[in-house]
Amino acid sequence: MLGFGPKVETTRGPFTLPPLPYAYGKNEPAIDTQTMRLHHDKHHAAYVNALNQAAASGGSWTGKPLQDILSRLSRVLGSVRTTVRNNGGGHANHTMFWQIMGGRGGRPTGDVATAIDRDLGGFTNMQSAFNDAGAKIFGSGWVFVTVDRAGKLALTTRPNQDTPLMDSQRVLFGNDVWEHAYYLKYQNRRADYLKAWWNVVDWSRIGQRYTAAKAGTLTI
Repeated sequence: MLGFGPKVETTRGPFTLPPLPYAYGKNEPAIDTQTMRLHHDKHHAAYVNALNQAAASGGSWTGKPLQDILSRLSRVLGSVRTTVRNNGGGHANHTMFWQIMGGRGGRPTGDVATAIDRDLGGFTNMQSAFNDAGAKIFGSGWVFVTVDRAGKLALTTRPNQDTPLMDSQRVLFGNDVWEHAYYLKYQNRRADYLKAWWNVVDWSRIGQRYTAAKAGTLTI
């Protein structure tokens, strides 16, 4: 997918920063342009840089797909394992995050809507529970909806840059509640950010992820 911002240089290595798949201002007014620019070009790039620096220490893990690395962190050298956990998780989480935004919000349709009704009590209940879970995360973290190979959904949270990939699960979509994701516009009003975020969700992209999950091809 083409990126709309300038190419962001990162350190050389096996991991690369995916270009933002839309203009920095695409998510205005819910998420401001400056936040998008800093979040992608600085924060996500920093995770990629740190991951490449860890990879320079060597080890067979460096040639594996990111989802496999994160599900088998015990195979990563102990000297860099925490770095890989934090920055690999950050890389995976943010790569997913950019993909499922840039939309017009609204309500899901098709198979995703059916799964939300079946597993999460319907869209309104899911949205409320998702926002509540995100608001209650102490400090920094993520709120996710996971999906298994059978298409079953579940709501979960993780601290810091941890991800359900570390438990060999797959993420359908998720929201970042680190302060760098919202503080310029919302300051300490995380609940307002969580509510506004739904206005930029791209349900068509989430639908594609759901189809891939059931086909066993969803990666990060």
